[in-house]
Amino acid sequence: MKTTALIERGKNGAFGIFTPDINSTIIGEGNTVEEAKTDFENSVREILQFYREDGKELPDELKDIQFVYKYDIASMFDYYNWINVSKFARKAGVNPSLMRQYRMGKTYISENQIRKIENILHQLGNELAAIKL
Repeated sequence: MKTTALIERGKNGAFGIFTPDINSTIIGEGNTVEEAKTDFENSVREILQFYREDGKELPDELKDIQFVYKYDIASMFDYYNWINVSKFARKAGVNPSLMRQYRMGKTYISENQIRKIENILHQLGNELAAIKL
């Protein structure tokens, strides 16, 4: 089963991952998205191991579970830290200073801005996938 794992930057600057669409509590935390993903994946292993060791039946929602990670802007730029925020902002038509504030989680971002940024990400992905060397 595929389910969403949301990655968000907290007010304390750390990153957290949680699964809003399932009843089982699976979380991960870390100072970076990479650390949070490692912690999250460990939590998944631990919950599966718990059911095996206790001889309890695994809930349907956890059988063959796979995660689709969904990032907020701060976590996306943390995980893909090789993206130049200012240059990306210009390509997306967003003020670079505002994009840096989004990256730090210091200001609200509207759904419209999120979709605009997401569309540019997908466009860049398509462009990169089409490169021939």
